[in-house]
Amino acid sequence: MEFNEKLQQLRTGKNLTQEQLAEQLYVSRTAISKWESGKGYPNIESLKCISKFFSVTIDELLSGEELITLAETENHSNVKRIYNIISGIIDVSAVSFIVLPIYGEPQGNYVYHVNLLSNTHMPNIDIRVHWAVFLFIIGLGIARLAFTCFDKGALYRIASKISIAAGAVAICLFAAAREPYATILLFLFFAVKIFLLLQQSRTK
Repeated sequence: MEFNEKLQQLRTGKNLTQEQLAEQLYVSRTAISKWESGKGYPNIESLKCISKFFSVTIDELLSGEELITLAETENHSNVKRIYNIISGIIDVSAVSFIVLPIYGEPQGNYVYHVNLLSNTHMPNIDIRVHWAVFLFIIGLGIARLAFTCFDKGALYRIASKISIAAGAVAICLFAAAREPYATILLFLFFAVKIFLLLQQSRTK
């Protein structure tokens, strides 16, 4: 008997609806429906809750092959989560573009390198654009970390696409504004995010 059939049998044996079982396990009814239809397996924590609630061992719930499948799924999920967190941190670290002295500020015959907080004049681009770009990217990073923590996969994917697009636009913008140091750093950040995205796509 497969896990989905065992779970359904255990649930009906206690005369519980999917909704009632979901409340007992602190998961959604959709999750119970997914497990009972054989479209997925619970994570380790949920599996422990099921085992405890029905007073059965995990070995009784899952066959050896199902345990291997669950372990592989859990491992891939953890790897993707790590990639998501690193990618989000990269966006948040755009705060470095505010504090690092990477902008040229002309003073007489000289050009001094200052940070965004000290810069009072940028000949090629309005300073407010700099602030808007970096605050937007930092905000995206915070949002992506929050979506990862609360398992909002769909929202994370949307935010990731926006982040990639924002990074590409920022590179073009600062290249056109002749800010070489900011452009190089933005490109490095962008390349790392693309690398993480590719690695994540290979983790199936």
